[in-house]
Amino acid sequence: MSTNQIVMLLLDLALILALAGVFGAVARRLGQPPVVGEIFAGILVGPTLLHGALAHSLFPADVRPLLSALANVGVALFMFLVGMELDHRAMRGRRGATISVALVSTVLPFALGAGLAQLLTSHQPPGQRLGFTLFLGVAMSVTAFPVLARILADRGMSDTPLGRLALASAAVGDVLAWSLLAVVVALAGGTTGSPWRVVLLIPYAALILLAGRPLLRRVLRPDTAAGGRFGIVLAGLLVSGALTEWMGLHFIFGAFLFGLAMPKDGAEPLRQDVARSLEKFCGVLLLPVFFVVSGLQVNLSLLGASGLGEFALIMLVAVAGKFTGAFGAARLHGIEPRQAGALAVLMNTRGLTELVILTVGLNLGVLDTALYSLMVAMALVTTAATGPLLRLIYPARLLEPELLEAAR
Repeated sequence: MSTNQIVMLLLDLALILALAGVFGAVARRLGQPPVVGEIFAGILVGPTLLHGALAHSLFPADVRPLLSALANVGVALFMFLVGMELDHRAMRGRRGATISVALVSTVLPFALGAGLAQLLTSHQPPGQRLGFTLFLGVAMSVTAFPVLARILADRGMSDTPLGRLALASAAVGDVLAWSLLAVVVALAGGTTGSPWRVVLLIPYAALILLAGRPLLRRVLRPDTAAGGRFGIVLAGLLVSGALTEWMGLHFIFGAFLFGLAMPKDGAEPLRQDVARSLEKFCGVLLLPVFFVVSGLQVNLSLLGASGLGEFALIMLVAVAGKFTGAFGAARLHGIEPRQAGALAVLMNTRGLTELVILTVGLNLGVLDTALYSLMVAMALVTTAATGPLLRLIYPARLLEPELLEAAR
């Protein structure tokens, strides 16, 4: 690295921290999760404004690979945390309703997204029609579990029956979505090196989930120094990510699997300690870097009439698929209409999880820059709309009885 690169990298990191802090605070004041403001900040510094002049001056081309490397580490840590939290919260509460809501709110958006892919023919890469179709289905079917959990915590709904059902449904649905994404990555030509390596994913997943958890329980003993335990977890998730990247299926799957393998029963203090340590490091620095790197690839400045029409279609499919699927499944299990509507709104939260999936698609060449930009805008709008719609459909006066019941 040259002196100029080091200087610009450090200045860019300071600028990213400042932008994340300011826009995150503004979002919080507006009743939004901070991630909404941070994603918006990432878009603002990209080529959408001033046709890229601002982006090129603030983030020179020779510094961007360094920022991308930091962003990838941040995504790996984030996916580990998602896996650890999914394992902790999945399948609590009403099991039948959870499975129904998760399945229908994943399958219906997937089918609608695959259908939408047939209309967006101008964005289909040559020879990638199947991968493009399946990828768009996956992108429409995901729910951002971490952002959903934050919204519920902010409203005090995490321990209410509705909150538990939403968390469990999102957890199961996201496991399905990530599994589908692994298939799409393999089909879309994401494999590198020998194709036989992909086959190793299944035995590796079985090994880490069945044998990895007992091993981690023994290694991460309570009498081990906190710094030592943290180092073991950090090294483990990075190695796991490296292995799945070597297999050709992207490092996010390895980090996610390592999170699923973290000890569960009787290990709550360990999980909380690891989550606190990683969330500070990841959330304050690395994820804001990821937002900026993602924003540098979003260009809405050339959005014309056809682009607006495509964006309207994307929004219609994204919202209708999730809302109809979750609402219908909830009503079939006897959940009253307002609660079913609130659940459907919560399942429409996409946020950072959607951004990770879209970045994978862009790197694979399944998405072009124009469609990637529209999909990022969809993720931002659907996430920002969750809080206001939830307050409209399920106001505080209706929430009070549930909060009283949860406090008993």
